Amino acid sequence: MTSVGIVDTEHGGDERGNEHSTANLRPVPSSNRNGVLEMMAMRRDPFAYADRRMAQYGNISGLNALGLKLVVTGGPRAASEILMNKDRAFANGPAWSYFIGPFFNRGIMLLDFDEHRHHRHILQQAFTPKVLKGYMAEMQPIIAERVAAFPTGKVKLFSEFKELTLDVALEVFLGMELPKHEADKLNQAFIDTVRAGVAYVRKPMPGGRWWKGLRGRKVLEEFFYANIAAKRATQTPDLFSVLCHAESDEGDRFTDEDVVNHMIFVLMAAHDTSTITMTQMAYWMAKHPSWQDRARAQSLALDSELTYDDLGKLDALDLIMKESLRLCPPVPAQPRMAIKDTSVQGFFIPKGTIVSVSQMTNHRDPEFYTNPDIFDPERFGPDRAEDKGHRMAWMPFGGGVHKCIGLYFGQMEIKTILHQLLRGYEWSVPADYQIPMDYSSLPVPKDKLPVQLRRR
Repeated sequence: MTSVGIVDTEHGGDERGNEHSTANLRPVPSSNRNGVLEMMAMRRDPFAYADRRMAQYGNISGLNALGLKLVVTGGPRAASEILMNKDRAFANGPAWSYFIGPFFNRGIMLLDFDEHRHHRHILQQAFTPKVLKGYMAEMQPIIAERVAAFPTGKVKLFSEFKELTLDVALEVFLGMELPKHEADKLNQAFIDTVRAGVAYVRKPMPGGRWWKGLRGRKVLEEFFYANIAAKRATQTPDLFSVLCHAESDEGDRFTDEDVVNHMIFVLMAAHDTSTITMTQMAYWMAKHPSWQDRARAQSLALDSELTYDDLGKLDALDLIMKESLRLCPPVPAQPRMAIKDTSVQGFFIPKGTIVSVSQMTNHRDPEFYTNPDIFDPERFGPDRAEDKGHRMAWMPFGGGVHKCIGLYFGQMEIKTILHQLLRGYEWSVPADYQIPMDYSSLPVPKDKLPVQLRRR
């Protein structure tokens, strides 16, 4: 065992100006095990992998992965130090850029500090309550029509959800109805760009993940640049148009390049994270029919077409969603780079180190969650409120200034789709079925979640 970040006591302090502060910090314990083996073990079973590392090294440890030394942190206290970032010691851009920079260049998650605040201020205009109500009005008929046309029998719900969320994104975010071949082309481009970030071979070798990701990025750029002039010419209620016309209080507007970068990132985030969340919710409602019945009763008590205010009345769906996000957050970890010498939980983190906050494993911390591996939505009820034990005990949308800007849109879309599914169908899985997960990029089911879907 070696250590990451040997403490430098000769300089009498670190770059934060805290006199002799590094002298009392511990070096990060680290393994020099082959990085490919580390990544294979992590992807095969991230929970068992995290438990082994915790037992061997504790909450903070280093490893070799994807061509760099990475410090993995555990627990909500370390997450808070990193994500709240009170000392401005950690940056998103350099860390995320290592993984997804070539594919999601200058998306909102890859910006930092004043630039991030400036872009987020303009982008926030696309997610105000008034604008969200407009999106909801746009998406309702699409969702009702598409869900009513779901096939019955043995159905792969992940695939149905993915196609539906892409339809919603194209209509609500782009304001377009594309031919199926073009929609499929965009969908594949998003899949390729997401998967590229965790490629073992991080060079554009023909046919490899990295190469496919770069090709996917080019497809997306060409699409958005081809349509941006029309969006600038007239105002429509979709996100693409909103970003083309949004202004800050000082009158600043996004350039064409800004709009394209943000559209590629936001469309990917809205498309994939909602699909993953709904798939997990549907799985757990199939495994626990009493929760499916409870959620259905609330949906049947409302009209088929929801109002914005109706969303708050679907509290069973809300509990199921929170527990599903706890058990399987769509973005399993948050990387940051130390931009100056700093510390986490008493361990020295030298400038240039990439640290990772793993909400996937933090969400199963037995200090905060009773029987953490068990599906138990009531843990989020007011009587227990286990997620309130620490501000970072439940953080599927991230934390700090980079908390997901589209989280309310995502929850609105998810509840609207599942409201229609519950009203129109019942679904089940065999009693012994366990969803087989692929953790090689974003967590998705290897078998696309086959269920037995029946019309009511």
